[in-house]
Amino acid sequence: MSEPSTENPTSKIRNICILAHVDHGKTTLADHLIASCGGGVVHPKMAGRLRYMDYLDEEQRRAITMKSSSVKLNYKDHLIHLIDSPGHIDFCSEVSTAARLSDGGLVLVDSVEGVHIQTHAVLRQAWVEKVTPCLVLNKIDRLITELKLTPMEAYNKLARIIHQVNCIVSAFKSEKYLSDVDSLLSKAEDQEGSEIELAQEDEEDTFQPQKGNVVFACALDGWGFGIEKFAEFYAKKLGASSAALMKGFWGPRYYNKKKKMIVGKKAMESVSNNPEPMFVEFILKPLWQAYHAILERNNDMIEKVVKFGGLSISERELQNKDSKVLLQSVMSQWLPLSDAVLSMVVKCLPDPCTAQPFRITRLVPQREFFPDAADPAILSEAERVRKCIEICDSSSTAPSVAFISKMFTVPVKALPPDPTGLSVVDSADTDECFLAFARVFCGTIRSGQRMFVLSALYDPLKSDQTMQRHVQEVELHQLYQMMGQGLIQVPSAHAGMIVAIRGLAQHVLKSATLSTTKDCFPFSSMAFQVSPMLRVAIEPSDPADMGALIKGLKLLNRADPFVEITVSSRGEHVLAAAGEVHLERCIKDLRERFARVSLEVSPPLVSFKETIEGEGVNIVEKTIPNGRCVVKVQVAKLPGPLTKVLEENADLLGEILEGKSGNRGNTLKSDDESVLALRKKIMDAVEAGSEFISGQLGDKEKVDKYRKTWLKYLQRIWSLGPRQVGPNMLIIPETKTSYADSNGVLVEGSCHVSQRLGLSNSDSETASQTSPLEAAEAALLREAETLKSSVVSGFQLATSAGPLCDEPMWGLAFIVEPYIFPDNSENAHLSDQHGIFTGQVMTAVKEACRAAVLQNNPRLVEAMYFCEVNTPTEYLGPMYSVIHRRRARVLKEEMQEGSPLFTVHAYLPAEASYGFSDELRGRTSGAASAILVLSHWEEIMYDPFFVPKTEEEKEEHGDGSSLSPNLARLLMNKVRRRKGLHVEEKVVQHATKQRTLARKV
Repeated sequence: MSEPSTENPTSKIRNICILAHVDHGKTTLADHLIASCGGGVVHPKMAGRLRYMDYLDEEQRRAITMKSSSVKLNYKDHLIHLIDSPGHIDFCSEVSTAARLSDGGLVLVDSVEGVHIQTHAVLRQAWVEKVTPCLVLNKIDRLITELKLTPMEAYNKLARIIHQVNCIVSAFKSEKYLSDVDSLLSKAEDQEGSEIELAQEDEEDTFQPQKGNVVFACALDGWGFGIEKFAEFYAKKLGASSAALMKGFWGPRYYNKKKKMIVGKKAMESVSNNPEPMFVEFILKPLWQAYHAILERNNDMIEKVVKFGGLSISERELQNKDSKVLLQSVMSQWLPLSDAVLSMVVKCLPDPCTAQPFRITRLVPQREFFPDAADPAILSEAERVRKCIEICDSSSTAPSVAFISKMFTVPVKALPPDPTGLSVVDSADTDECFLAFARVFCGTIRSGQRMFVLSALYDPLKSDQTMQRHVQEVELHQLYQMMGQGLIQVPSAHAGMIVAIRGLAQHVLKSATLSTTKDCFPFSSMAFQVSPMLRVAIEPSDPADMGALIKGLKLLNRADPFVEITVSSRGEHVLAAAGEVHLERCIKDLRERFARVSLEVSPPLVSFKETIEGEGVNIVEKTIPNGRCVVKVQVAKLPGPLTKVLEENADLLGEILEGKSGNRGNTLKSDDESVLALRKKIMDAVEAGSEFISGQLGDKEKVDKYRKTWLKYLQRIWSLGPRQVGPNMLIIPETKTSYADSNGVLVEGSCHVSQRLGLSNSDSETASQTSPLEAAEAALLREAETLKSSVVSGFQLATSAGPLCDEPMWGLAFIVEPYIFPDNSENAHLSDQHGIFTGQVMTAVKEACRAAVLQNNPRLVEAMYFCEVNTPTEYLGPMYSVIHRRRARVLKEEMQEGSPLFTVHAYLPAEASYGFSDELRGRTSGAASAILVLSHWEEIMYDPFFVPKTEEEKEEHGDGSSLSPNLARLLMNKVRRRKGLHVEEKVVQHATKQRTLARKV
C-alpha cells in the first residue's frame, strides 16, 4: 500500500463520512469526488448519473443508498477514506457504523428543502461519536432555476439554514453542559464544601463560512465553492487582504466603493437605501448572471463569464444545443466541486493523530471501578494499550488494535485473485464471502497475522471462565483496500486506515475489537438512533427447507448490523427490522442470497403494552391451593415522566443492577457520576409528575400527599421488571397487617434496587422490620427467606405478560405482601424437594398482579411514530385522507418558505403504519414522501371491557348487547387471536335470520 508520506503518514490521512437526509445528494457528491480523485474508476461525464457507491441492484432500483461503503481518494499528498452512508431512517444503523470509523463528517443539506428530521438524527449521531462536522449546502442551482429567487432572497434562505443547523448543534452542547452541571451539583450534595468548576463550551457557532467549514455546492452539475476561493480572487482585484475579505464575505458586511472599505449596515445607510451584503454583491450576483447567460444563450455574457473565470471551453461545447452540457462544463471548470470539498476536508477536519485524543472517551471510556482481585500488571498493560489508541501510535512497538463496525458480504467471484495462488474458502457459505469493515486505531495489522477477537462484554481484569467465551484467537487471511464495489488486496494497514478483513466470518457476529494482546479494553458499543420495531414471523413454504432457512437467518444476522433474529415462545422465527424498506431488503436477501428458498411472511407483529387508568384502589388477595401462603397485591400507576426515565435508561440500569450483582466486592460508590445523574433524573421525574397532577387536581394537599407517597415508594424498590430493568416496580410494603392468630410471617424483600440507585442508603429500616418476627419459629423464618426469589420471579412473569393479551406491562408499581403460615397438615415433615411450594407462591404472585391490573381499569398502550410528510400543495387532499384513515394525529402544518412543498408533522400509530408509505405515494402519484421515526408509547383511552353503566351511557348505547367492539377491544382480540389465546366474540351473528349459502363443489 502506498503511503502518502514517509515522515508521518498518519497526519496525511483523513477518514470522513457523508451524512444527510434522504435524497439530499450524498451519493452524487461522492461520484464527483471519486471522478476527480478516485484513480479513474469514474469518468467525469458519468459523475452524478452512475451512482458508483450504490452498486446493489436494489439500491439502483430504488435510487436510495442502503449500506455504508468506503472508497479511497488521493487528493494532493493526502489519503482520504470516504464513507458514503444512507439517509433513509430504516438504515440508520449503517450511519452508526460509518460514524464510528470516521473522524470527520460532511453534513449535506438541501438548499430548497432545508433541515429535515434525518438531518437532526445524523447531527446527533456525529455528536455522540465525537465526529467533527463540516457543512455542505447542496442544490444551490434549484434556487435559481426552480424557485427563481433573487440573489438577496437566496442569501437570506442560505443564512437561515446555516442558523438552523447551528441551533441544533448548540442544543447538543447545552444538553451536555446542563448534564455536567447536574452531575457536579449531585456530587456536591454528597461532598459538602467541595468547589464546583466547570468550563463552559465555546458559544461560537459551529458552522461559519468565514471559518472555511461551509461549502455551497451543486453536486449534480459538479460545482461548488467556499468563500475562500472568492476571497483570494477579489484580493488581487481590490488590493485587499484575503483574510479581511473572508470575514466580510458573510454576515451583515458591506463594501463601500467610494472609500474602498468593508463597513457595517449603519455606515451604508447614508450611501444606499437598499445595500446588498458582500456575499450577494461579489459572489451570488456573478453566479446568477452566469446561470442566466448560459441558460438563455446570451453569447456576449457567456464570453464575459469565461473571461471572468479564466476558463478554457472548447468550441464544441460552446455550440452544443443542450444548455445543460455547456452549463456543467463552465461551472465545473470555474468552481470545481472536488477542490472546494476536499480542500475543506484537509483544512478543517482532523487527522487520526488529532482526532483520537478527542474521541478516546467515546471509543474506550476511562474505567473508574476495578475488581478487588484485579492484576496490577494486566491493568497497567491495558492502560498502556488505551494510551496507544489515544495517541494513534503506529510504531513497530505499539500493539495492533482495530475495531470492526460491521460484517458485510460480497460474492466470492468478486474477490481479487490472491497473488500467492492460495485460495481460502469460507466455511460459512460457498457463494457469499463475509468481510469485516474495520479501522486500525494503533499499530499495524498484516495478512496472516494472529490476533484476538474481543466482544463488547470482555473484561481483561476478570480471570474467571465466563470471560473465555468473549475472546477468540483468529488469523487474518487477507486485507483489502475498499474502492466502492471493488477490492484491492494489500499486505498491511497501519494506524488510521480503513480496510476490509477476510477470515473472521465464524468469529465476529456484528461488531468486535481486534487486538494483538488480551490485555485490552474492548471498544464501547455503538449507539443506534432507533430500535428494530417492525417484526414478522418467517417460515419456509416447504417445511423440508427449514434447515436452509435457519442457516440463512444466521447469515443475515451476521451481514446486517441492525436486524434481530429471535425464536418466539410458539417456535416461530421472528425477524425484527427498522422499517418497511429495511424489512423488504432483508426478505429479498433471504430469498435470493442466504436461504434461497421460498418463504411465507406473516403480517407485522405489532407490539403493545398494558397499563391501568387512574389510581389503583382495589386490593387483590390470592391464596395458594394448600392455604399456606396468602398474597395481597395493590397496583399503582407510575408518574409518566418516571416511566419515561426508566425506559430511556434501561441499559444503564442493567449495568448498575445486573452488572454489579455478580461481583459483591465491587461496591457501587456514591460518587459514580452515572448513578448520580440517574438518581437526579428519577427525582426530577417525580417532581414533574407531581406538577402534572397539580395541574389536573389543583388541590395542594392531594399533590403533596402524592409526592410524599412516591418518594416513599422510591426508597422501597425491591425489583424492576420485566427482565430486571423494565418500567415497572416491585415495592416493599411500608406497614404489614398482622396474621397473629394464624402465626403468619411476611416474606420480606430487600430494597437493594433503591440502595444501588442511591435512593435509600441505610439498611436500618429492613433491620427494624425483622425485629417483631424474632419470636416466630426459626424454620418458618428460613422458609420465608427461601421464598424471596419466588416472589420476584412471579413479579417478573406478570410484568412480561399482562392479562389483556400477554403483552408486557408498562408504568406500574406493585405493592406485594406475601404471608406464609405454619404447615399443620400430615405432610408437614416432608421436604419440598420438587419445589412445589415455591412454584405455587410464584404462580400466586403472578396471578395476583394480573388480577390487580384487571380490576383497576386496564388499558392498552401502543407505539407511536413521529411522521414527517412533504407534499406539493395540490396533493394535500389525498395526503390528509391517507393520514386520517390511519388514525394519525396532526401536530403541525406549514408551508416551506420559498418552496412549493407543504410539510406536515403527525403522530402515527405503529399498528396502522404498515403500508403507509406505499399508500401515500399511490394516492399522490409519487409526489409525497414520508419519514417515520419511533417517538413514544401512548395509552389508548378506550376501555376494552366497556359496558354501559350510567344512565347516560345506557341511553346512548343501550344494554350493550348490540354494541360493536371499540378500538382497544379490536386490537386486543387481534393480538390474542394471533397468539392462540381465548377470544370472547360472537361466532354467529343474527342467528334468527335465514341464510341461504350456495354449496360450491
